[in-house]
Order: sequence, then structure tokens, then C-alpha cells
Amino acid sequence: MNATTNDAVVEVGEPIPVVRRINTSDIRAALASGLDDFKAKPSHILLLVIMYPLLGLVLIRITDGQDLLPLVFPLISGFALVGPVVATGLYELSRRREKGLDISWKHALDVLHSPSIGSIIRLGLLLLAFYFLWLGAALGVYQLAFGDTVQTSMVSFAMQVMTTPSGWFLIVAGTGLGFVFAVVVLAISAVSFPLLLDKPVGTLVAIRTSIAAFRTNPVAMLQWGFVVALGLALGSIPFFVGLAVVMPVLGHATWHLYRRVVAG
Repeated sequence: MNATTNDAVVEVGEPIPVVRRINTSDIRAALASGLDDFKAKPSHILLLVIMYPLLGLVLIRITDGQDLLPLVFPLISGFALVGPVVATGLYELSRRREKGLDISWKHALDVLHSPSIGSIIRLGLLLLAFYFLWLGAALGVYQLAFGDTVQTSMVSFAMQVMTTPSGWFLIVAGTGLGFVFAVVVLAISAVSFPLLLDKPVGTLVAIRTSIAAFRTNPVAMLQWGFVVALGLALGSIPFFVGLAVVMPVLGHATWHLYRRVVAG
């Protein structure tokens, strides 16, 4: 489990699995397989992600009319940074279906009994740290654009952002900053969580493997990141209900993309 400092040091030099080259056709195939997994047990999968769209609605409600209103979009868009953690149960269901095992929803919780649960938690905490860093950075950009001025309603806030030069600066700078965060998280988590479920490796090996996959397939991985971002954006319309379908399909597809990237 690489629980001690000495174990962690040993893990640094541990060889990583072989990483394959992939292309756009592999992404399409992974998405098709993800959709097939979703169709196999959609009711079970919906139960796993129902809190995802509900959380988005709650965030909007608690920030509307409060000082946190400028963080509505960063809070929601930042879900993509922790999405790999949320989807871990979906990876497990895809792994079981691949082996011809039962895929009842309860088996998504088998992750909690995985030999790699410690590494999964550590990696999850790392992504959570990136999420909070993103929120802090987004707030900093807002303060650069508007200072301490905070609108008190969603409508006035939207008008401020869309119709003023400061608002345009916020859009451009915020989007650029968000892209940087997204690429970093994509690089360290694209295949790391599925790898931890599939093989007896530690956190560092999983991250190094994911980075190697990104370096080997930069174009394909950026395409995959775009697909994920676009899917989450479309799933958020209207009122995030589409995420109940988009999230599980992307989660299952991530497992199948992992299978194509990392040699067995």
C-alpha cells in the first residue's frame, strides 16, 4: 500500500505499465463502449450520480444573492476537476462487466474494499486540493477585474460580466486559467484511477503512468479532455439534469480509454 515513507521512496523508481499510442478512433470506440455499459444497467448508474446535478442546483441556490455569487461558475465548472473521483464506482462497474461479473449498483461500493483504497483516497485528496486552488485562483481573477464589488443577483452579475470590459477580461482570464487547471488534472488523472482499481500499484506510479499517457498521446488526450468538458457543459443544460446521463457515460468511457492506453 506504500503506507510508509520508505515505501513511497521505493515507489518513485518502480517501473510503470507500458503506455500505448492512441488516436481519435480510440476515443470514439471508448465512448461507444461507455454508452453500451450505461445501457446495460442505466437505473443503477443513475443512482450513483443523482447527487451530482442536485449539488449543482444547491450551489446556485446558496450563492445567489450572497458574497459567493462570483464563485457560482467556478464551483460548478470545477466539478470536472474532481469528476474522476466521483466516477470511481463507474470504473468498477465497467471492470466487472468486462469480466462477465454481476454489475448490480451495490458493486460500485466495492471500491471501498479495494486493496488500493488508500492510494485512491490520496489521489482523490490531491484532486480536491486542485479544486480548492482553482476556486481561490478564480476569486483572485474576479477581484482583479471588479475589486470588492459584488452583485446581489444572478441577473445583475451576468450583465456585469457580459457587457463590461472588466467582465470580458474575467471571461478570457478565467477561461485561460481554467484551461491550465484542467490540463494539469487531466494529465495526472486520465488513467490513474482505473489503473489503481486494475493493478496493484501505488499513487505515484498511477500518476506517473497517467502523465506518460498524456505525453505519449498529447493530441488524443486533449481531444478527450475537450469531449469531457463539452459533455459536462451540455449535460448542465438545463439545470444539470443531463449530467445524470453524461456523467456515467463518460465515467464508463474513461475505463475503456484506459484499457486502450495502458497495456494489460
